[in-house]
Amino acid sequence: MKKIVTYSKNRFATLLGVVLISSCSAGDQAVVAQPKAEEKIVADCLAAYQYEFEKPTELHDSSKWKLIWEDDFNYPDSQLETNWTSQNSSSSHILCSRWRENAVVKDGVLELQARKEQRGNLDWTCGNIWTKKTFGYGYYEARYKYAGASGTNNSFWLFNSIKGTGNNSSGVTCELDVNEGHFPNEVNTNRHHWEGGKSIENNQQPYAEGLSPAYAHSFKTAVKTKRIRFSSKNASHFHIREFRIYEPNLKCYPTNILSASADASISGLVNIAKGSDTSITASGVYNSDSKAAAVADGTTTTSWVSQKSGEKWLEFNWPSEKSIGHIQFINGWQSGTTWNALISDYKIEAYVNGKWVEIASYDVKTNYNYSQDYHVYGMDWSATAIKFYYDNKLIRTIPNTLCNEDLNIYLSLAILEHAGEVTDAINGTSMKIDWVRYYQKN
Repeated sequence: MKKIVTYSKNRFATLLGVVLISSCSAGDQAVVAQPKAEEKIVADCLAAYQYEFEKPTELHDSSKWKLIWEDDFNYPDSQLETNWTSQNSSSSHILCSRWRENAVVKDGVLELQARKEQRGNLDWTCGNIWTKKTFGYGYYEARYKYAGASGTNNSFWLFNSIKGTGNNSSGVTCELDVNEGHFPNEVNTNRHHWEGGKSIENNQQPYAEGLSPAYAHSFKTAVKTKRIRFSSKNASHFHIREFRIYEPNLKCYPTNILSASADASISGLVNIAKGSDTSITASGVYNSDSKAAAVADGTTTTSWVSQKSGEKWLEFNWPSEKSIGHIQFINGWQSGTTWNALISDYKIEAYVNGKWVEIASYDVKTNYNYSQDYHVYGMDWSATAIKFYYDNKLIRTIPNTLCNEDLNIYLSLAILEHAGEVTDAINGTSMKIDWVRYYQKN
């Protein structure tokens, strides 16, 4: 569902799956250039807007459930083994070994700590525990904070600790990921099936509040410049599908940002990003098929994909000064109705009077940093369906196929390349769990 959402600097309004994003335009900050009278832009153009996702509406009804088991970690660290087992070894598919010493109970909270130290032939250690008892159909929930660095995988999941995924495992075993969370605010739900050490099905879907595949910024006063620069500190590589830079237009600008035909949607539009005199450069590319020129080729099916790490930027240059009234762009990639790999932050700058001046920006960590705030992640598992919840709101429903055996509850912190750039910022962070609970229907 598409809606136009307006927003302004330092004003936030939160909806499930959507944030009315804090942004700044030329009118919010220092004046970029003093325009002549004819360069004024009509005042009724939307200052800033974005594509808005459809909002989940179904809530978890706790009155239908009876609490069967819980652990709130209100005990000394030495008692953790009463309910839980630790891994105490390395794993081939992650960048950290995991040990009991990294699972620390204190002040009613379980901390799964990440440390930069060589152990188990790896450069990092983390914490990982699972329940000694197994559980079947029911409602599961845990309240926790993420480790505050990219590259961390903050997981609450169910799996059979006896069968494992080794080549000698018999039959099909199921993995249910209530959340494999990535800093700062990405939630990943998954139903995963294993057989004989091989994955036979992986059904993952991401969810993140505060992000959008499309953003737009209008300027009440025209920005006069020869250079525009877009940059992001996003933890991993990302896609920019189209980046449009419009001259001032009396009839305003496209509101259907995701449309491939946006340039033709309003009379008088001039997209100078596509001009013959435009030079487009970038910080790097993910591969040879993801060139910077794709951001201004008039199609939303191609994209510039940034390099994995380091400073990531895209720059537009012109031989003569341009007058700019509006900028909009599309990011991420779409699978069905789901948008993936949406950027967590961006900054747009204009080069004016010998220096870069910020004209628009956003950072999801300002209001959506899951390492600073506790959130509740839940899952309703029945014989016919699996429902995933975020803060008691339904975010996904899938049919249950093959997941019918009792499973252990896992809490784990891991370091993974696909969870974002791995840096020393991880050292000393921790996934903090307040409690974990299991319910059955009344």
